[in-house]
Amino acid sequence: MRSSSRKPLSPEAKALLDVMPTRRGLLRGVAAGGALALTGGALAACGTKAKNPTSSASSAAPACTVTDVSAQERKLVFSNWVEYLDLDEKTGKHPTLDAFKAKTGIDVTYREDINDNDEFYGKIRAQLADCKPIEPDLIVFTDWLSARMIKANQVAKFEPTKVTAFQKNLLPSLKGRSYDPDNVYAAPWQSGFTGIGYNTKVVKTPVKSVEELLTRSDLKGKVAVMTELNDTMGLILLSLGKDPANFTSADYDAALEKLKKAVDSGHIRRVAGNDYLQDLAKGDIAACIGWSGDVLATEGNVEYVIPEEGQLYWSDNMLIPISSTHASNAMSLIDYYYDPKVAAEVAAWVSYICPVAGAQEAMKAVDAELVEDNFIFPTDAELAKAHPFMTVDEDVRKDYERKFRAVIGA
Repeated sequence: MRSSSRKPLSPEAKALLDVMPTRRGLLRGVAAGGALALTGGALAACGTKAKNPTSSASSAAPACTVTDVSAQERKLVFSNWVEYLDLDEKTGKHPTLDAFKAKTGIDVTYREDINDNDEFYGKIRAQLADCKPIEPDLIVFTDWLSARMIKANQVAKFEPTKVTAFQKNLLPSLKGRSYDPDNVYAAPWQSGFTGIGYNTKVVKTPVKSVEELLTRSDLKGKVAVMTELNDTMGLILLSLGKDPANFTSADYDAALEKLKKAVDSGHIRRVAGNDYLQDLAKGDIAACIGWSGDVLATEGNVEYVIPEEGQLYWSDNMLIPISSTHASNAMSLIDYYYDPKVAAEVAAWVSYICPVAGAQEAMKAVDAELVEDNFIFPTDAELAKAHPFMTVDEDVRKDYERKFRAVIGA
């Protein structure tokens, strides 16, 4: 597991958690996108594909009736993000997943094939709208896309008797979310923060704020921001003194202008997706916007900083596609991962916020050093000081995405 490489929270970072202004709201979503490299004053595609901002479900799908063959076919396909499950690096196997197979007799085909919410959704949207089967029986999408799919009737409803551990052990702070008030469609897989990562070998003076990240002269041409609108624009809104959970179109445009200035001046070198960590660790970039678990679990000269302006807070969720023919098997897997001991084993490896009540106590037997890790087990007060990203209507979101893509050249 990765916990051996985990760096403790610095006194400065702990102090920041105590002084950040308190704000609560809906959880935000995150997506990992393609990498974009700065070339000749424009940002050109490099690496995985950029998101398609027009991907959406414009109307609810008709009623979908599917025969669940879970009893006859003890299997399921689970699609997730890269490096988002405990891994035995010697064998290449996932210990908790193997234990689930042994316990239930359900065979799981596990795929790390989600690189971007919109990109993956674009592959399955038409089939789901027509109630046609897709390969995955369980997918992991972030809050904003989870909400969109639930609204479009593209997600199967949990049967309460089959997800008793989930209903019992879901953290109170994650219950009753606006898009799933009864907790019957979306089971949080992990939550996390978005802040700043920097390479201590390249950067001699810590990057303490988003303002520094975008303007400090020694960082010019060495900065990466993210392709995901929520992460990049959310932090820039904070740098302008605006609340990402409650901002106006004028606020958004002001933040966009700040981003444009940093792109046009050459200050930002890359608009990065999944490969930002490799670039940061190698020193190809000096500092970046990054996700807490990724940065904290990276070995070498990489540090995570809670920006002085604050950090963002988000969740990824397990969803069962409406046309899945193995929904009961998928519910068994969801419930299994809400066993506190199992959840602790996953959390110790992925280094993200664990959504399971009781996992902190269970962590004592997994890795005692992580029991008080407040990036895995933040207090309610700490979560209240982090910032979600505002949920907006689909048309508004499309407009925001269009403007954002125009600035980054995607």
